[in-house]
Amino acid sequence: MAFPQLAGYIAEILNKGVVIPAHPLALSRNRRLDERRQRALTRYYLDAGAGGIAVGVHTTQFEIRKPQIGLYQPVLELAGEEIDRFCAMSGKSIIKIAGIIGKTPQAVKEATLAARLGYHAGLLSLSAWPDASNKELLQHCRAVSEIFPLVGFYLQPAVGGRYLDVDFWRAFAAMENVAAIKIAPFNRYNTLDVIRGVAESGRAEAVALYTGNDDNIVADLLTEYIFSTGGKMIKKRMVGGLLGHWAFWTKSAVELLDRIFHAKNDKVPDLLNLGIHITDSNAAVFDVSHNFAGCFVGIHEILRRQGLLEGVWTLKPDEQLTNAQKTEIDRIYEAYPDLNDDRFVAENLDRWLR
Repeated sequence: MAFPQLAGYIAEILNKGVVIPAHPLALSRNRRLDERRQRALTRYYLDAGAGGIAVGVHTTQFEIRKPQIGLYQPVLELAGEEIDRFCAMSGKSIIKIAGIIGKTPQAVKEATLAARLGYHAGLLSLSAWPDASNKELLQHCRAVSEIFPLVGFYLQPAVGGRYLDVDFWRAFAAMENVAAIKIAPFNRYNTLDVIRGVAESGRAEAVALYTGNDDNIVADLLTEYIFSTGGKMIKKRMVGGLLGHWAFWTKSAVELLDRIFHAKNDKVPDLLNLGIHITDSNAAVFDVSHNFAGCFVGIHEILRRQGLLEGVWTLKPDEQLTNAQKTEIDRIYEAYPDLNDDRFVAENLDRWLR
């Protein structure tokens, strides 16, 4: 059977490389969807220059799918409406990626809904398969790929991911409508497994690599990965990022990616030094010292300080911003003022909140 493919103009954008924020969930004080601020976030990402947006993903909180919460479809619809409106007014094309999770029946249902809502591809999490074999995983992936193109997702184990070996990634990348892979194991060895697997898949040129390693963003984007396979030297780069870290300070992320695209060799040391500042900032926002317990509220706190969110509330009442994490965020704000995009947000916030 012929599997659905990305539209050519979307594939071109994805392969060129863009900033793709992982969309957070805007909640009111009573932990209900704040539609006004949810739309404002999407408008912020679009005006900041993001080339795509990922919705219903880890940063959106997987719990949105629970029957008693029922927010998966609403958040996809809201983001889709704002993206479509922006594209109609600007003439630009924006990649719409929907998070897909669960065992095969749930994943197929989510993919079917997302495709109906006009999303281009699904970011496929395999967290629901902690003990499955590669054969079982690949059968699941193929079933979902019959609905629409896939973006693979290597989610780090600390927040619910599982180990995926090079054999899995080689076979996954060989599937005819795998469009990209988000590499986010926060581990250099595992990162190399993905890239080597893609290099050996026979579809290296067709699969775009996106960093999800929030702890290593700049180095990931600056590095050329070279593997010898089948008597050929295969060269791959991560062309962009699909990141929770890019859900805030997004304007700065767009400028960073452009700097990396146009960097001369003599500018690489400066960029690597900047990368250390970004990693230090990520450690504070993602609450790394407490095993990422505050990763959602840290992102929300930055957006709250900018006025995009009213508070840091998540779907889990016990997730709170601790004094220690707040102090760390205060520190990185003072240490790295060049990383934020507060002025850009302040200049546009009223318009986004209308």
